[in-house]
Amino acid sequence: MFIYNITTQVSWGIHEEWLKWQLSEHIPQIMDKGCFLKYQILKLLEIDDTEGPTYAIQYYAESKADYNRHIELYAPELRKTASARWGEQFVSFRTLMQVVH
Repeated sequence: MFIYNITTQVSWGIHEEWLKWQLSEHIPQIMDKGCFLKYQILKLLEIDDTEGPTYAIQYYAESKADYNRHIELYAPELRKTASARWGEQFVSFRTLMQVVH
């Protein structure tokens, strides 16, 4: 199992609308592609949130091939959509993890 983790700090001015958009539009678009089995959203605690809250969205892929398919075929357009909608009001970084046990 592989976990594709996207950690995003969102400005206070948009964070509620951004989270609603994630749940109603963005995440369903990702899940509809069939590359991931499930996802979860987490809010980071005990960090400096002066600029805004930070969330981690984790997508679970059964194989590296499923993850690669997402990255190659769908991720570029999804990232463009997010940037066009929210501009510089968020910053994200991505990691890939493999479940060991």
